[in-house]
Amino acid sequence: MKCLSSFLVLFLISGVRSFDLVIGDIPDEVENLIDLEMDGFPSSSKARNGRYQRSTSDWGYDGDLVEDDDKVGLYSYKVQSTITSRLANTMIQAKMVNNARRPQPIMFDVQVPKGAFIDNFTMSNALDMENFQTEVNVPPGMRIQFQLHYHEMIRRKLSSYEHVISVKPGRLAKHLEVDVRIIEPQGLRYVHVPNSLGDHFNGITTISKGEKKAHVSFKPTMAQQRKCPKCSSTAVDGNFVVQYDVNRETTGGELEIFNGYFIHFFAPENLDPLPKNILFVIDVSGSMWGLKMKQTIEAMKAILSELRAADQFSLIDFNHNVRCWRDNLVSATPAQVEDAKKYIQTIHPNGGTNINEALLRATFILNEAKSLGMLDPNSVSMIVLVSDGDPTVGELKLTTIQKNVKQSIKDDFSLFCLGIGFDVDYDFLQRIATDNRGMAQRIFGNQETSLQMKNFYNQVSTPLLKKIQFNYPQESVSDVTQSSFHNYFGGSEIVVAGKVDTENLQHLESVVTATAANAELVMETLRDVEELDGFMKKDKYADPEFTRKLWAYLTVNQMMAERNAAPTAALKRNITKSILQMSLDHHIVTPFTAMLIENAEKDEIMLADQPKDPRKGCCPGTLGLTPNAPNNNKGIPAWANVTAVPVSFMPEQRSPPVSSLSINRVDNDPHFIIHLPKSQRNICFNINSEPGKILNLVSDPGTGVVVNGQLVGAKKAENKKLNTYFGKIGFYFQKKGLKVEITTEKITLKDGSYAITLSWADTGHIIRKQLLISVKKESNVTISVGEEMSFMVLLHRVWKKHPVNVDFLGIYIPPENQFSPAAHGLIGQFASEPEVSIHHQTPGQAPEKPQAIMEVKGNKFTVTRGVQKDYRTDRVLGTDVLCWFVHNSGKGFIDGHYRDYLVPHLYSFMKKP
Repeated sequence: MKCLSSFLVLFLISGVRSFDLVIGDIPDEVENLIDLEMDGFPSSSKARNGRYQRSTSDWGYDGDLVEDDDKVGLYSYKVQSTITSRLANTMIQAKMVNNARRPQPIMFDVQVPKGAFIDNFTMSNALDMENFQTEVNVPPGMRIQFQLHYHEMIRRKLSSYEHVISVKPGRLAKHLEVDVRIIEPQGLRYVHVPNSLGDHFNGITTISKGEKKAHVSFKPTMAQQRKCPKCSSTAVDGNFVVQYDVNRETTGGELEIFNGYFIHFFAPENLDPLPKNILFVIDVSGSMWGLKMKQTIEAMKAILSELRAADQFSLIDFNHNVRCWRDNLVSATPAQVEDAKKYIQTIHPNGGTNINEALLRATFILNEAKSLGMLDPNSVSMIVLVSDGDPTVGELKLTTIQKNVKQSIKDDFSLFCLGIGFDVDYDFLQRIATDNRGMAQRIFGNQETSLQMKNFYNQVSTPLLKKIQFNYPQESVSDVTQSSFHNYFGGSEIVVAGKVDTENLQHLESVVTATAANAELVMETLRDVEELDGFMKKDKYADPEFTRKLWAYLTVNQMMAERNAAPTAALKRNITKSILQMSLDHHIVTPFTAMLIENAEKDEIMLADQPKDPRKGCCPGTLGLTPNAPNNNKGIPAWANVTAVPVSFMPEQRSPPVSSLSINRVDNDPHFIIHLPKSQRNICFNINSEPGKILNLVSDPGTGVVVNGQLVGAKKAENKKLNTYFGKIGFYFQKKGLKVEITTEKITLKDGSYAITLSWADTGHIIRKQLLISVKKESNVTISVGEEMSFMVLLHRVWKKHPVNVDFLGIYIPPENQFSPAAHGLIGQFASEPEVSIHHQTPGQAPEKPQAIMEVKGNKFTVTRGVQKDYRTDRVLGTDVLCWFVHNSGKGFIDGHYRDYLVPHLYSFMKKP
């Protein structure tokens, strides 16, 4: 299977075209940088014969550029986007010059709408946008052109299509332009451009609207871009938004047929809403304290006010316990709504998070109401979950929670999930929502939380139809995407696509059946299969492949949902094969494919794949720029890949200076092993603390590096002692502004609002600001900061139903790390090796455990010869490491008491004892 996957991925690369990176006037040896293009936008640097060439185009550069302190000038920043029947093709191009006297990296950093068709590079979630970033070293005086292409399907929400383009050039541009063209065969109802970039740009945007086409242009001069008349910084920093809607002539929807595919857009209006039965399940754990809870209460009060008289509702709030406002559904009368608002107002967050029990309680209430005949047959039932974190109480395994909820809902209700902030496992919320005919949305935990929650509720607050079924003549169509839907909500749109035999068909007919508030509807639509041909051929901007691309997009997303819900591993594998084939045929990167793009000399690569969630990564690679991949160990320090040498039992003898031993580590319960390079000794000690406590391992204000570990307890005590392990490890690189959180589930890199996550299930790597994170599947993570320092975190898995043990982490830190003299922490303090004397060795209670006297830091105490484990090469049995064991949690060997090393947060510096 691995060989097959590799073949498919490499074959896919040869057909993918979407990113241009051109450097002008540079040496021949770096001439042939990668140059790609996407359908619909010609590449500026690729010859028609397919050969990669140096860009020789004249930019018209006349030196009239505004440069920042880095001496980088932005000649032009151009965005072109063409929308053809909801399919948007977008190109973002930046032309820059390095006027410094030295080579320096120039970064291309843009945001792309979440859900875009991704053809080559990895992106990470940030609200409804995703970050794309790459960095290239540019010689002095040289010019560089970045060009990114992507395409997306624009979904209808709240009665409008909204095309969002991130325009953040980061500096003044001599030429800046945003150009959007809309082609909609149905006809345009309106086109609107809100002032999303601020009042600074009032009157600059122009809109030309015809019956079926529109052109939007935004071209501020350099003077108009300035924040103030004499400012050298740009005011262009935000999203350029185009909103529009189309005409709808029939309730049966609009059929568009072209190039052997059909697209059916269905968005009926003027229907009475169906009554709904809705349960709000609200996380009130301690992590919701403060602004998040305040904003949630504000949003809930507004949402409750919008319930209709025919609706039934109730509230459930949960932390480690589950509490119901009412144990059953009640009618949304003014009195009940007011009482619910008062209840919401009394909530005070505290405790843990028991998601499993809260959702099962909600499904029980709905199931009971259904069995008692309390639900209107035409009503729609739904659960809305609001949470900001992972489960910490009750059932913790996410797959088990997903299975429990699926079995309890039984396809009778819909589950919608709101994930607040970046600490929530958004990928899990997406899976559990789509598994139960709902959807999920991430909510920023900021001043706009309330507005975001209300906007989400408005999308699902007005069910107009249920049990919607699309029917087409079987002899004429094939490969139809999902054609049966549980609900249709007002202001949205259902899209169905398929292949059609236009050679033997003159007209395509569709019949849609659905249940409305007061009737069973049958809606018919008939379209000539050649109706669009003339229109499409006349418009030079329209994408002739829009039907195929939309069908491929819908099909792949449907397959992904089916794979998530597949009950057996065999079925998952079969679906995965189909997804791979679709990716191959239609150049779509999915979580099961990755793309390796390299220059002609093969000394630079970019590994790319499809993202999911900033916390729950999906796939190997993310964004990497490393030398000579694909060897998974490239860029990983040698000490992280050593072949361990077993150590036999020896009386007082210096540890041999082999790489397998020259490492500081914390593993298991947690056992610390400190290697002292000068004296070639290993010193061991244990720390016995409580679950949830955070221990500082390295705190170095000089380099700005922090490493902390949070303890997790075993499932139960043994011999009246509850073992603790590291369940979470945090790294803070203050000078880079980077944070890395590693748990037994995932690895997350955070850079301000930017966040990206890799899963332990895949091998991959991330590079950001010259920090490399390399993941070896289900084994270890290596973090490297240039040549200065590196760390390895080892994953320990236990079998799923182990009665006592839990998954945990170990951390390995080489003594060669270049910490400053100010470094401290349980491990960091030994960056400056203390003088250690061990003498007066005597036999111990066991022959292999002699005792001796240790003198260090002015302290004198008894130590015992023993063996600890190095798990880098054998994660099951480990390799024996001979060491002197310090009792009483390292007392005398470490500075102060171990409690001095407890810190309040995962990224906190410690106060020196």
